[in-house]
Amino acid sequence: MTSSSLDQLDRPLEVLRLSLTARCNLACRYCRPENQDPHHLLTHQQRLKLVRVAAQLGCRRLRLTGGEPLLAADLLAFIQAVKAQDLVEDLCLTSNGVLLDRPMAEGLKQAGLDRITISLDGANPQTVLRMGGGNSFERVLAAIGHAQAVHLPVKINMVVMAHCNGDQVVPMARLCRDQGVELRLIEYMDVGNRNGWQPHHVLTAATMTAQIAHHWPLQPMGRQLGSTARRWRYTDGTGVVSTIASISEPFCGDCNRLRVTADGVAYTCLFASQGTDLKPALHPQQPDPILAQQLTALWHQRHDRYSEERAMASQQTKAPVRPPPPEMAYIGG
Repeated sequence: MTSSSLDQLDRPLEVLRLSLTARCNLACRYCRPENQDPHHLLTHQQRLKLVRVAAQLGCRRLRLTGGEPLLAADLLAFIQAVKAQDLVEDLCLTSNGVLLDRPMAEGLKQAGLDRITISLDGANPQTVLRMGGGNSFERVLAAIGHAQAVHLPVKINMVVMAHCNGDQVVPMARLCRDQGVELRLIEYMDVGNRNGWQPHHVLTAATMTAQIAHHWPLQPMGRQLGSTARRWRYTDGTGVVSTIASISEPFCGDCNRLRVTADGVAYTCLFASQGTDLKPALHPQQPDPILAQQLTALWHQRHDRYSEERAMASQQTKAPVRPPPPEMAYIGG
């Protein structure tokens, strides 16, 4: 995008997070997904049009989310089409890993997926079960191996709830060190209305990294502009660990992400309470400039920075007032 297309806080659009489905085959406690898709899912061609126009406006990275995106029937065809048209520089996917067997990993790699992030919320079957992941622990471990076997770069997401899996930070760091993958520790967020979030349920990034550093010293690497993750390098050379700290260390100031739901509603913030329906502009008979105008206008008026506002308000012992946001599974959190 040009400098005239920045939002109200001078942030450019660079990342599109596109949900392919709201359905999930797990029921994680922090997410509480739907068991069915919304009406009027975007078609393959509508998704391609959205990515094409967003790319024309400067969006260079695409992350496919859900729900669970591996449930989307046309996933491989869509990835292949995006890559064939050379629409983005980086195409990645977030999955719970349950359906990531060796054939699927090979299919994703051959279609052109650049990297994958797999969710795993504990280093043993009991914790994963308690977090709502069912009996998926061994399958997710196998999924990590399948991705590595086909040379598909993989990272691990762990949402940390102090009262549920807060004792798993060090065990998960050990597991990921052994597996040779980067662990991304995510502070439990108040997204949606079903997960029962409370401030005391949050284990802060500072606490988590201190726990890890007690066992394996860490060297800070910082946070890249526009990135959600702050990274640390193990000083013994065994890899990297990251934290995503939207509660204790908000990073709204350079947020460059637009989120679009599986049925074509655009949200300018993970915590936004209202979205913009893009489906009329995505109709096949509407030319690309109509969608470009709508996305540009939406981005121009964007001023979201809820996490920073919440942090400032917490210092005054009051929370910012906002209507309830959509559920995390629906908005692709």
